[in-house]
Amino acid sequence: MIRTRHRADPLLCAVAAAQGRPDQPDALFAALDDAVKAAIGHKLFTILTYDDHSGEAARVYSNLPGPYPAGGRKRLAPGTWTEAVLDRGEAYIGRTQDDLRTVFSDHELIASLGCASVLNMPVRWRGRTLGSLNLLHEADWYGEDDIAACLPFAQFALPALLTPS
Repeated sequence: MIRTRHRADPLLCAVAAAQGRPDQPDALFAALDDAVKAAIGHKLFTILTYDDHSGEAARVYSNLPGPYPAGGRKRLAPGTWTEAVLDRGEAYIGRTQDDLRTVFSDHELIASLGCASVLNMPVRWRGRTLGSLNLLHEADWYGEDDIAACLPFAQFALPALLTPS
């Protein structure tokens, strides 16, 4: 019998290896940034956590710390985006600047960075959205196939979102 050899995805392996490093969560977040950029693409990449009790989002990672520093917080207004991403755990794709304008109050800053599309990928645990990976790029960059490609990377962020720094 001939055994078929399966090759592991090198990007997922790099993220998995980063989880074992002692310099957490920085090692994991940087590995996710690199892997998601290679697999899907982004100009701006952030990771947010969500607090059900306060209704706030906190930025725990950003590849562009000048305009989007880690530690930034914002109150989330109820609406279709929060219902989809936070309540139901569905990914959100905004394909154009108009899409971003209807959802994000900082759409002008996003546009100034050359971004006009977004993929917000929830990180879920036990039926709750604990955070999200947020990929932003030029208009019409993201499509439905990117949701499936991003899901394993989002879930690899879970230990860092469950464990206080």
